[in-house]
Amino acid sequence: MKKSSGSYPRVRVEGGGRGVVAQAGAVLLVETVRKSGLDTAISTALAPWRKRRAVHDPGKILLDVALAVALGGDCLADVGMLRAEPAVFGPVASDPTISRLVDALAASGPKALAAIRGARSEVRQRVWELAGASSPAADGQVIVDIDGVLVLAHSEKQDATATWKKTFGHHPLVAFVDHGQAGSGEPVAALLRPGNAGSNTAADHIETAQLALAQLPKRLRRGRQTLIRTDSAGGTHAFLDWLSRRGRWLSYSVGMTITDAIHQAALKIPKKAWTPAYDAGGTERPGAWVAEITCMPDLSTWPTGMRLIVRKERSHPGAQLRFTDLDGLRLTCFATTRKPVSSPTSNCVTAGGPAARTASAAPAPPACAICLCTTPRRTGSGWRSSPSHSTSSPGCRCSR
Repeated sequence: MKKSSGSYPRVRVEGGGRGVVAQAGAVLLVETVRKSGLDTAISTALAPWRKRRAVHDPGKILLDVALAVALGGDCLADVGMLRAEPAVFGPVASDPTISRLVDALAASGPKALAAIRGARSEVRQRVWELAGASSPAADGQVIVDIDGVLVLAHSEKQDATATWKKTFGHHPLVAFVDHGQAGSGEPVAALLRPGNAGSNTAADHIETAQLALAQLPKRLRRGRQTLIRTDSAGGTHAFLDWLSRRGRWLSYSVGMTITDAIHQAALKIPKKAWTPAYDAGGTERPGAWVAEITCMPDLSTWPTGMRLIVRKERSHPGAQLRFTDLDGLRLTCFATTRKPVSSPTSNCVTAGGPAARTASAAPAPPACAICLCTTPRRTGSGWRSSPSHSTSSPGCRCSR
């Protein structure tokens, strides 16, 4: 082992079988902390909370807690795993010292959170720069997924309540930056909420989006190059208005509830207007089709430029069909600001919800079902087409 000037010892691997330590896999995490500069950044950010003549650095204490969680810990006492291996993790604070720091940070509230978030944002930008072509923003675009998750609690912890799934615990909203097919989600924000918090609370979605955007490089905090994705819980007027606000101009792909108006519009789509759905890799998804219905329901109260895409797909084995499903095919719908493209192999933005990397939509939403096909005219014998390929329907809001 070779000591370093950082927060953790520098450990090397040897094949002699001497000096063997437990939890050696955490060395990868420790080296990641060192390489990214997270130890220095978090220590600097939490310097105001370090008492005079204190032995342990608040930043190191917080990182130790994070490492313990990564190693499977679920309470502060599990930091003892690190304390048992000083050769790997260096000096680790006692449980009372850790508890006092947590109390001090909690007492500072927003000030402490802002310091920690600022350090994370600074380090994240450095890591993305080091990642180069592997960065999630390497192509100048970034996708942020927002979704709710139920966390079970086995005792009456703070804010633990009954959930909508008849369990007991918490219902936080979390945001992840998508790394595409070859990666996973990178957590950037989490909004702690009680278990009975609503799924489609617009204010919570807005706050989570704000926290997530603050973690991105400044050039990506506004503009069409940043895409926000949610499931139908985010399909609210307030949230979409916030995303589309002048000066923010964020792109979005948000699930929408199948209302009666959307259902009726889907029933009127000509058969030839349905186009095959593709997964994120550009491969056609068997038994799934998509069509745009922006022209059909009244969207005058929704943000300008919003497109409405409906998908029909064979339901999974055992799935119970709903009244709004079409001919035994499950209907789903999403709203997006993405423009239609003609290539079926272009980059796909899925629409079924955050990090749904398989087949929620076409590679890019198709052109409007009515304006692309022709303008259909209803007759007694069914649908007929009039030769108006180049004109949109009256009052059309689609991007054709």
